[in-house]
Amino acid sequence: MLDFLNKKIYFVGGKGGVGKSTTSAALALLLSKQGKKVLLVSTDPAHNTGDLFHINMYGEITSVRTSLDVLEINSEKETLRYINGVKDNIKGLVKSTMLDEVHRQIDLAAASPGAEEAALFDRITSLILETIHQYDSIVFDTAPTGHTIRLLTLPELMGVWMDGLLDRRKKINKNYAEWMNDGEPVEDPIYEKLIERKDRFMEVRDYLLNHNQTEYLFVLNAERLPILETKKAIETLYQHKIHVHTLVVNKVIPDKADGQFMEKRRENEKVYLHEIQDVFANKRVLLLPLLDRDISSFEDLEAFTINLESCLLAGREQHR
Repeated sequence: MLDFLNKKIYFVGGKGGVGKSTTSAALALLLSKQGKKVLLVSTDPAHNTGDLFHINMYGEITSVRTSLDVLEINSEKETLRYINGVKDNIKGLVKSTMLDEVHRQIDLAAASPGAEEAALFDRITSLILETIHQYDSIVFDTAPTGHTIRLLTLPELMGVWMDGLLDRRKKINKNYAEWMNDGEPVEDPIYEKLIERKDRFMEVRDYLLNHNQTEYLFVLNAERLPILETKKAIETLYQHKIHVHTLVVNKVIPDKADGQFMEKRRENEKVYLHEIQDVFANKRVLLLPLLDRDISSFEDLEAFTINLESCLLAGREQHR
């Protein structure tokens, strides 16, 4: 438990509807109760973090209780901010006669696949680098699985892409210096901007790949599709050197649930619980019970948090 609760950054992912946001909120609340100053960040477009704490969120870091702050990131606003930032960066770097065309190309790029993830990752990069020393832990509640994978694998992909840009830019500068500037080095503000951006990506990537500082959790239910989706996600992230060590199996039917219907559901669930143990044999697996009500109040969230803490304390983790 001490190892699990002693990380700097947490990413919580999973299929939609499995209880990912509730688990993220409960983890953040548990960490704050351990005496840590915590920031809970939601990157899921279908935000309900504010609803869990019964507060209105306006895109700013908001304190919800002692030592616990919350932020909901609006992906559309972040994309717009990101694109406007790119436009600001090129001011003075291109001819004024070309500026309108360059802006048009940037606006087209903003509508392309991956632009939203790039904007979100840029915001996450800023959050980590600028607030990492203000908080003991930062918990990211991410969007459903496919979105999460694109987001977490982006640093490596963008690193390769930027290496290509830097190499081409370097060759252009070298050729220009040889032909037009008597071989003297050429000042290139675009090259400097690329270097600065690459350094930021690499710094954040170091955090993401450091298992002593960063923990990856996937939330799933004991059902066929969440198991398959989680397995594929873990394999994909592993290919990018990101290792998922912890799974939260949510809504496990408790023994006290009675009735013929619940007994049939429990028998069906046992099959998938065994499959989870086999498929994820080397993972920490936390089993959280199905509650008899929705998480509709802060008291309900605290009850869920107590279950998470009890699960850790009682050793209900399954190490295989």
